[in-house]
Amino acid sequence: MSQPVVADQLPFPRGRSGCPINMTMELLGDRWSLIVLRDIMFSGNTHFRELLAGSMEGIASNILANRLAKLVGAGLLTRHDDPTHRQKVDYRLTAAAIELVPVLAQIGAWGARWLDTAPALTIRAELLAEGGPDLWERFMAELRATHLHGAPPPPDGVLAELTAAYLRVAARS
Repeated sequence: MSQPVVADQLPFPRGRSGCPINMTMELLGDRWSLIVLRDIMFSGNTHFRELLAGSMEGIASNILANRLAKLVGAGLLTRHDDPTHRQKVDYRLTAAAIELVPVLAQIGAWGARWLDTAPALTIRAELLAEGGPDLWERFMAELRATHLHGAPPPPDGVLAELTAAYLRVAARS
């Protein structure tokens, strides 16, 4: 993956150094940012209340509000008024957040390999790892259509496949 040109960089200030690993960790290295992105990416939940209620880790409402604001400010999420309810906001992934799919796939594969994880929560990581770059690209294309262009998620897409696998394993547990 090539280094983005300056015009395409996220609006995030340079950290302690210009090291790309350090900068990424300064942006995403807190306890909740990647979890919030994961939940939007893999659950299809895009509203505050859905994210709060769907949090397996039990994120507090003030922390969720803080992380959503941070991720919007950093250019990883966009915020849209929901036309169905004037007090609802819809959070959508940006192109930069969608490009984190391979990173999340690798983190999930590492965790599945080295940590004591729950089978139902591990199946998506295993399928993403097995599917490799081809599956990641299909998933990113699906996320682009949904989050950047407002298309409904396809009923037979990658997210549907991952969700179905999760539900099968969860039913056995």
